[in-house]
Amino acid sequence: MRAFVQSLQFFLWVWVLSADQRPNILFCISDDQSYAHTGANGDPVVKTPAFDRVAKEGIRFTHAFCDAPTCGPSRSAILTGQPIWRLEEAGNIHSTLPKKFVTYTEVLAKAGYSVGFTGKGWSPGRLAAGGRDSNPAGKEFQKRRLKPPFRAMRNTDYAANFDDFLGEVKADQPFCFWLGTSEPHRGYELGAGKRTGKDPAKVIVPKIFPDHPVVRSDILDYYVEVEHFDKMVARALKSLDKAGQLDNTIVVVTSDHGMPFPRAKASLHDQGSRVPLAIRWTKGIKDPGRVFSDPVNLSDLAPTFLEAAGLEVPRMMSATGLQDVIENKSGITRLAAFIAMERHDGCRKGGKGYPSRAIRTKDYMYILNHKPDRWPAGNPDREFCARYIPFGEVDSSPTKILLMDNKDKPGFKRFYDLAFAKRPAEELYELAKDPGQITNLAGQPKYAKIQKKLRAQLKEHLISTKDPRALGLDAPWDYYPYYGAMRNQNWEVDNRP
Repeated sequence: MRAFVQSLQFFLWVWVLSADQRPNILFCISDDQSYAHTGANGDPVVKTPAFDRVAKEGIRFTHAFCDAPTCGPSRSAILTGQPIWRLEEAGNIHSTLPKKFVTYTEVLAKAGYSVGFTGKGWSPGRLAAGGRDSNPAGKEFQKRRLKPPFRAMRNTDYAANFDDFLGEVKADQPFCFWLGTSEPHRGYELGAGKRTGKDPAKVIVPKIFPDHPVVRSDILDYYVEVEHFDKMVARALKSLDKAGQLDNTIVVVTSDHGMPFPRAKASLHDQGSRVPLAIRWTKGIKDPGRVFSDPVNLSDLAPTFLEAAGLEVPRMMSATGLQDVIENKSGITRLAAFIAMERHDGCRKGGKGYPSRAIRTKDYMYILNHKPDRWPAGNPDREFCARYIPFGEVDSSPTKILLMDNKDKPGFKRFYDLAFAKRPAEELYELAKDPGQITNLAGQPKYAKIQKKLRAQLKEHLISTKDPRALGLDAPWDYYPYYGAMRNQNWEVDNRP
C-alpha cells in the first residue's frame, strides 16, 4: 500500500509540473575550453556574447570543474551524475559507457521529454561495446551543413540542427537538447586568429607557457574556435526566443574540460579541469545575475536537470544537484570539487594510464598521483603511443613543438618540465599566491597540516563514493580495451594479470 501511495504522489507531482510546463533543457558544451576564455570571465580578446548573456541573465560559476580532463570520461560523468571511478570502462577515453549506468537523458525520455543532440555527444569510443545502440545524448540531428569560416572547423551547422529538432517536438512536450560542438578541439588553421584582426599583444598568456609569439598566435587560433561555438549558442538562444520557449528553458553553457595545450587538457591542474559554466533559467533562478564562487563539478548537472523536471534522481547518481544554488537558499556551502584521471590516449607501454585524483577547494589544489614513475604526458618515445607521437597525452600543436624543440634552451626548460616531466606522488598548490599551480608545496613543513587535511578529505570522499583505488580493490583501467586511433600497429593493451 505504501508503495502505491508513493507512486501516486510521484505521478501527481509530475502531472502538476506538466501542467505548469516542465522546464526544457538546452545543454551547450564546447570541446576543450578553459575557464578563463570567455568575456564574462575576464578575457580581453575572445568575444563570447552568448556566454556572457547567459551569465548576466542567470548564474555564473567561477569554480566549476570537469570530473575528468579528457573528453569521453568527462561526458560520461555529465550524463550519469557520477565520478569516473564509479563508471568502469567509461573512466577511460576511447572506451565505452556501459548500459547499466543510467543517464539523465534516459530518465527524461521515459518521463515524456523529447531528447536529441547535435555535433559531439558522448564521444569518443564504441558504444556498442557497452551494450548501447545509440548515443546517450539523445536522437541524432546532424544533417545541416555550413561553410565553416576556417578550414579546420567542422562543417556541421549545430544551430540549424537544433532548429530541426525543435521542429519535431510535439506541442506542449518538454525537451532536452545537447548542442555539442567539436570546436575548439584541434586542429586549427594556422594563423586564423591573426587574420581576424585579433591583436596577439593583448593575449593573456597562462603562466605555464613561455610568453612567445608562437604561443600567442596559437592561443588566437584557439580563440577563433571558441567564438564559433559561442555563435552557435547565440543562434540557439534566438531560436528558443522565436519559439516562445526561452524563459522556460534551462540553458547551460560549459565545456567538457580545458584547452588543448600542454599541461592543460589531460591534466588535473586548473588549465585542464576548470571550465566555464553559466546557467540561465528565467522561470527557475532566483535573483539572476549572481556569481556563485563555491566549487562544483559538471556531474552535478545530471541531478539538477532531473530535480528541475520533478523527477526522482536514480540512487546510483552520487553527485549533488544545484537546485539550492538555483533557488539561492541561504547557508549554501560547497567545500570542494573532485577531479580524476585514468587512461587518456594510450601513450604508455601496455596501455597504462596516469591514475590520479585531486581535491580542489577555493584556496588549494591537492593532487594524488598513484603512479609517479610513469610519464604524465605519455612516454617521450612515440613507439609507446597508439597514435605514434611523443608525449601523446598532449595534442600536437605549435606550442607543443616549441617546447620540445627548445627544451634545453634558457627560458624554455622550466616550461618543458611543467608540461612533460615526471611528477611526485603528491602535489599541493596555494592558489592565492600561485594561481598557475607552478610551485609544488607538498613536503614543505609550513604546509604539512593543510597537506594532511586535504589528503584526508580526498581519501574520505573517495572511500565514501567507492573508488576502487582508495578501497585497495582491483583497479582495471590499465587493462580495458582501447578503441582509439591505432597508427602504431605494434601497440597493444596488456591482458589482466
